[in-house]
Amino acid sequence: MSTVASQKRGFGEVLWDYLTTVDHKKIAHLYLIGGGFFFLLGGLEAMAIRIQLIKPENDFVSAGFYNELLTMHGTTMIFLAAMPLIFALMNAVVPLQIGARDVAFPFLNALGVWLFILGGILLNLSWFLGGAPDAGWTAYTPLSVTSPGHGVDFYVLGLQITGAGTLMSGINFLVTIINMRAPGMTYMRMPLFSWTTFVTSTLILFAFPALTIGLFLLMFDRMFGSAFFDVGLGGNSIIWQHLFWIFGHPEVYILILPAFGIFSDVIATYSKKRLFGYTAMVFATILIAFLGFMVWAHHMFTVGLGPVANSIFAIATMAIAVPTGIKIFNWLATMWGGRIEINSAMLWALGFIPSFTIGGMTGVMVASVVADYQYHDTYFVVAHFHYVIVGGVVFGILAGLHYWWPKMFGRVLHEGMGKLTFWTFFIGFHLTFFIQHFLGLMGMPRRYWVFLEGQGLDTGNLISTIGAFFMAFGVIVMLVNVVYTAVKGEKAVADPWDGRTLEWTIASPPPHYNFKQTPLVRGLDPLWIEKTEGKGHVTPAEPLDDIHMPNSSILPFLMSVGLFIAGFGFIYQVDYNWAYILLFGGMAMTLVCMLIRSLKDDHGYHIPKVELEREAD
Repeated sequence: MSTVASQKRGFGEVLWDYLTTVDHKKIAHLYLIGGGFFFLLGGLEAMAIRIQLIKPENDFVSAGFYNELLTMHGTTMIFLAAMPLIFALMNAVVPLQIGARDVAFPFLNALGVWLFILGGILLNLSWFLGGAPDAGWTAYTPLSVTSPGHGVDFYVLGLQITGAGTLMSGINFLVTIINMRAPGMTYMRMPLFSWTTFVTSTLILFAFPALTIGLFLLMFDRMFGSAFFDVGLGGNSIIWQHLFWIFGHPEVYILILPAFGIFSDVIATYSKKRLFGYTAMVFATILIAFLGFMVWAHHMFTVGLGPVANSIFAIATMAIAVPTGIKIFNWLATMWGGRIEINSAMLWALGFIPSFTIGGMTGVMVASVVADYQYHDTYFVVAHFHYVIVGGVVFGILAGLHYWWPKMFGRVLHEGMGKLTFWTFFIGFHLTFFIQHFLGLMGMPRRYWVFLEGQGLDTGNLISTIGAFFMAFGVIVMLVNVVYTAVKGEKAVADPWDGRTLEWTIASPPPHYNFKQTPLVRGLDPLWIEKTEGKGHVTPAEPLDDIHMPNSSILPFLMSVGLFIAGFGFIYQVDYNWAYILLFGGMAMTLVCMLIRSLKDDHGYHIPKVELEREAD
């Protein structure tokens, strides 16, 4: 009945529904649409970079525009594509996996997604307003302080707004997982994806403030004439690198740990086996997160920290390989002897293991200080981190989307197109980046706009660009698959994969209250336990009763719009007095919304028991 009703609703009604929603499942859709859009944008920027490097001394784009493309590709992919797509999966799945009706703070959840979307739009409007940021995605000082125009200002304000949303989401998931688990769902019974979300949220809590501080200092240097990073006035350029990487290295694990959780759930489901070494996997996750904070200066071996500091960071970096290795062997052991089902989600998991292992091996190579002096700022490093980010994070996101798509949208993605996406993207990925290790070892530097003839770099760059076209084709097939599935896809049952965890106990897509009755969890893989006892459904932990739900609200959207407007005010107050109207007007709009939220009693509403009984009939 509800699907028919939604099909009959007009566009305006659906739009208003999404603008005001606080339902974690619809917020997941918003993250998916926003993250997907920026992923395509970042991909187009990457294609432009690879076309420019297809042959020596090419002039497809100008040198200045190349710098902008390079900066925006990195910034977009890390902050506006990978993070939000992971948040889409977290929002869609984690409350269901722990047996909750929503996240702890639905209002804050909505605010987080709108801050991300509007921060991302603000950053990308720089293309049309005088030029995008051009100081590299790491925005190293003094280059970013002295960069002319407003490009870097858009970078600063866009990331401040987006980062605030990320921090809110991290806090929200922490509280949700600590406080809202179903009865019997102890920490050591949580699915691995929920565990990695929990650890990732802790990382966000501690890592993002460093970025926030760095961006504030950069903002003061650029807009208000301070001298935090200006060596001539007693500042220190290297401090920016420390602040950035104290955030930036945990950020790698903020991205990769949820992917590890996805692979753990996917491999266990399609191997028809309990995850091997569950406890070891949990502690390996915690250890990776802990060590992830102790290695940031391995990005800075060549700045002159000295042999003692370099050695400490080198050893800590190599130590991370141990818990990561534990995980890889546990995934292999899970599949060993299992009844493995190969489908598109499992293919991404299988492709991930060798791809990510190569990224890990090159990571240990660049962790050696003496070797890093040779690798540093060459294409070897570009190849290394793409093997980690694409071979780990993007593969993880695609595995998660194929796996949970039926749960999110009630339709199963087309299997043939799913496999075509995998094979073209997988082959293209290795063609693009494997050769770059050798280009780097031959001396090709990063971030260079052209390379010269007669340096032996022509063939490698041509192969790399051909690989990029393969990846682009794979992404196009994925888009076709999504549209085809929405129009003609087969309807999904509640448990299409013969799943093991709680999200497969309810309808696909789930009702807005998730669980009619909170489930009772009797062990790890609660649904599987019930199946082995011949039940097929989880025993409820409470009698059927009224369900309390939060009200929708337009305030999160308006608060984000206020900050978006204020962002323009901050950027242009250097040049124009009228910009102060935007600055103070936008901040006032946000603060008024906050005041309304604080003073208005919003107790939500109840779904009566009678209505729930009627639905059951």
